[in-house]
Amino acid sequence: MNKEELRTWLKKAETLDLTDAERAKASGDFINLPCGKTHYELKGSGSPAVLVHGYATPYFVYDKVFDALVDAGYRVLRYDLLGRGLSERVQADYTPDLFVRQLKELTDAIFPDETFDLFGHSMGGAVTATFCAMYPGRAKRIVWLAPAGMDTFRPPFYMKLANVRGLGGLIFNAIGAKTLLTHCASEATHVTQTERDDFMRKFAYALQYKGFVRCTLSSLRNTILKTEDVTNAYAEVAKQGIPVLCIWGTDDKTMPFYQTARFCEVLPKATLVTFDGSGHIFLFDEGERTMQTVLAFLRETK
Repeated sequence: MNKEELRTWLKKAETLDLTDAERAKASGDFINLPCGKTHYELKGSGSPAVLVHGYATPYFVYDKVFDALVDAGYRVLRYDLLGRGLSERVQADYTPDLFVRQLKELTDAIFPDETFDLFGHSMGGAVTATFCAMYPGRAKRIVWLAPAGMDTFRPPFYMKLANVRGLGGLIFNAIGAKTLLTHCASEATHVTQTERDDFMRKFAYALQYKGFVRCTLSSLRNTILKTEDVTNAYAEVAKQGIPVLCIWGTDDKTMPFYQTARFCEVLPKATLVTFDGSGHIFLFDEGERTMQTVLAFLRETK
């Protein structure tokens, strides 16, 4: 994406109201949940699988995972977390409990009385761990992709600054849109420039709608940085004996690889697979490699 196009998208950031008329232009479906209107896509037949994305990138980060699971015979549900993509920007603290409520209401509506395989990328790891701790028995198997929430996480300076009430919020609101857009594809190291540009355009499209920056700031403060509570949720999952696969890239700059040591302490029976040289969004830029590992795990744990 050249500088001129980037400037054009940045001018559009946070300029549009997310109305039903705007949603009608998009693919996928919408459901009015008690917690807020949710954008989702459901495709395929067979055993259900649910994909929960991370901190900022909407459900398109799962494009390759979604298609591969459908082709493998799964009924796959992916959706935008509240405050992201085309889901509602509700007025609330964006805590794990809020995201769990959305996940519970959505799966109750689409997969009532069914268990399912559960995927969580980045902050989606924190959400799915909390969900499983609160609602044991719903997830058959878990796939975590560079999950957030380990209490050994050392937040970088910009996260610490954003967490400062008053000043942090002012700075984040001033530069958050530009920072999120310019860095959204920075860890996609195995894609063409065309694929990288497409990723950024999809991200920028969602960034147009008002409330995105507010919601990501709240998520940073109330979920990403609440690692002690989330680590306790992971520990509760470990007690349930659910088969767990975790994939982590050694060059991950967003959720650094050093956290795998703590992850293995908390979930000693989980299967940890290391992707040498991979960044944080390997599920997108290394979709084939990711799905070879994931599908092997799903076959082995039937």
